[in-house]
Parts: sequence; C-alpha cells; structure tokens
Amino acid sequence: MNQEISDPAPRLAAAPVRNLSLQLSSTPRGARLARLLATEQLRTWGLPTHPAELVVAELSANAVTHGRVPGRDFRLLLYVVGGILRIEVTDTRGDRMPCPQHSATDAESGRGLLLVEAFADRWGVVPGPPPLKTVWAEVETGPTGSRPVAPPR
Repeated sequence: MNQEISDPAPRLAAAPVRNLSLQLSSTPRGARLARLLATEQLRTWGLPTHPAELVVAELSANAVTHGRVPGRDFRLLLYVVGGILRIEVTDTRGDRMPCPQHSATDAESGRGLLLVEAFADRWGVVPGPPPLKTVWAEVETGPTGSRPVAPPR
C-alpha cells in the first residue's frame, strides 16, 4: 500500500519583531532626540518616517511638558510586529492623564493629542505602575497602512 505523506500546512516564516527602547531626559532636548533617533531607526528598518515621526514628536513633547518630574527621565519604545508600528512614551506623572482639547485658534500650543489622533490609526493611555503612565499610538506601516496623499490645493 502506497501512501503519500505531506506536510498538512506550509510553515510561514515569522515576521521579524523589531524594537527600540530609549531612556531620555525630560527636557526639550530629550524630546528632540526622541524624534531624531526614532526617525533614524525607522529609516534603518526601511519603514516610512511619516507620520510616525510626528507622533513621536508630539508624545515626547507632551512627556517633557506635562509629564515631567525633575530628575526623572521618560522612555520611548518603538516596536514593529507585522505591519504595525507601536509607539509608546512613558513618563512619571501617572496622576496627569492626557485628553485631547480644542485650543483657541490663535493659541501656539495645545493641539498635540489632536495631531496624534489625526495621524495615528489608534492611540490610548495605560496607567501604572505608580507613578508611571504610558501613552501609546499605533501606525500601520504595511500596504494597508499607506495613507493617501491629499491633492494639492
């Protein structure tokens, strides 16, 4: 009796998990470094830098502006699984939870989370452990995450 034995399911190569974790000073310089280093890492991974660099810039700026405790750093974590880039910024002001606000039209600040909301596919906040909080955002980087470019006006 002849029997053909075949593998019931082809094995798919696992997509690589890429990550970057940085601890940065809770200063404007630390926020700038977060954006620059994240942008460079995305280029190294061969991923588009837009809109992720804007999301990193806004979340880092919020961490050093609203989440700053003197002498304590903030953490930036980037990781990619499949076609999703997750950006996490952790600061030491878990008692201050962020919420998007509409600013006056002539205000020079106050629109950061509205920008994150506009550029990220999803975002949220995870409290703790005390005194920490993590604000995260996800951006699709694969073909389904390609965002159409607005036509010129």
